[in-house]
Amino acid sequence: MPTLTHCRDDFPILQRSVADGIPLAFLDNAASTQRPQSVINAITDCYERYYANVHRGIHTLSEESTTRYEKSRTSLARFVNAEHDHEIIYTAGATAAINTVARSWGNENVTANDTILLTIAEHHANIVPWQQLAASVGCRIEFLPLQDDFNIETDAVRSALERFQPKMFAFTAASNVLGTTFPVTEWTRLAHEHGSTVLIDAAQSAPHQVMDVQAWNADFVVFSGHKVCGPNGIGVLYGKEKLLEAMPPFLGGGGMIRRVTTDGFEPAELPDKFEAGTPPIVEAIALESAVEYVTAIGLDEIEKHEQRLATHADTGLRQIEGLRMIGPETRDRNGIVSFVLNHAHSHDVAHALDASGIAVRAGHHCTMPLHRALGTSATTRASFYFYNTMDEADRLIAAVAEVQKKFAPTGRKRQPRSSG
Repeated sequence: MPTLTHCRDDFPILQRSVADGIPLAFLDNAASTQRPQSVINAITDCYERYYANVHRGIHTLSEESTTRYEKSRTSLARFVNAEHDHEIIYTAGATAAINTVARSWGNENVTANDTILLTIAEHHANIVPWQQLAASVGCRIEFLPLQDDFNIETDAVRSALERFQPKMFAFTAASNVLGTTFPVTEWTRLAHEHGSTVLIDAAQSAPHQVMDVQAWNADFVVFSGHKVCGPNGIGVLYGKEKLLEAMPPFLGGGGMIRRVTTDGFEPAELPDKFEAGTPPIVEAIALESAVEYVTAIGLDEIEKHEQRLATHADTGLRQIEGLRMIGPETRDRNGIVSFVLNHAHSHDVAHALDASGIAVRAGHHCTMPLHRALGTSATTRASFYFYNTMDEADRLIAAVAEVQKKFAPTGRKRQPRSSG
């Protein structure tokens, strides 16, 4: 059984060196995580022993693939505590899942008189599909702003719900830039009290903390496989059975039909109705292996470990003169720390850190509206996962301090340290 203490041995890629033999410190986990050997083995095993298309073949390989594919759905339903297996819809990713809701539920339920409520902290994947819906039906989109402390108070959410009476309130459970986690259950309850449907973008929370969609009571929840040690090309859309039943299929073709005639078609039952074409068979099987792996380690332990690392890194980085942290100093945090150096662009910072063997992210992180609100075009982001260590956090602090010395102008009067 994997443990936090020995888990690094399970990740072949973490054993490599970069930058002239320097050990790799992979701190780009908010973009995508690495895969343990068990997930790699699950992919290889399927292709080598029993791969075939599912649901259609009357032969051994197809039956075995179908059994494993549907078994993975049962495991994912257990992972998020869905009431029914068929409330789990496999998509191409979290982005595809949000698009499915926006195009299917949105086209059926949103009119020109309606409002979609988002937060300014949303990933583009939870903005653009609603903007496309707005362009199609003429609805309005309103954004909850950040406060000066990089947070969004529940009173502000309550006020916006009362003012706009949104048809949909879609928000992230955890910011991929600020590192802030939001009170999903409370916000969902308030939204329902005001008649709103709720979608939760859990891409930055599903890999890091226990998720219970029934306790959240959200109508839709989405997350991606590649951020939870699974493969690329697969995501999960959870939806309440009643809502999914009422929604029309988003994509048409094989797999999502019960009957087709020259006059029209009759869609299949859930979950097939939303899984047109050949589904992500191998990816789903490997995703099951991934969630079993992180569950065995313990999501509570994962969350605590990441918080320790992020808190340590945050504290150390704040001591560097000319560095501004992007995110509140005390918070319910995930494993993300983002910052700006006064005299170096984030791309230069990331390039310099790479020379020290440290992989971080630089840019707007698919959150241009948030960065505009923050008054900057780009940030440097380090994001920790359970296989990262305190030594890697210390390496980050020391390397950033060296980068700041390199780029800081000389011969100038010492400036006070930013308290951001």
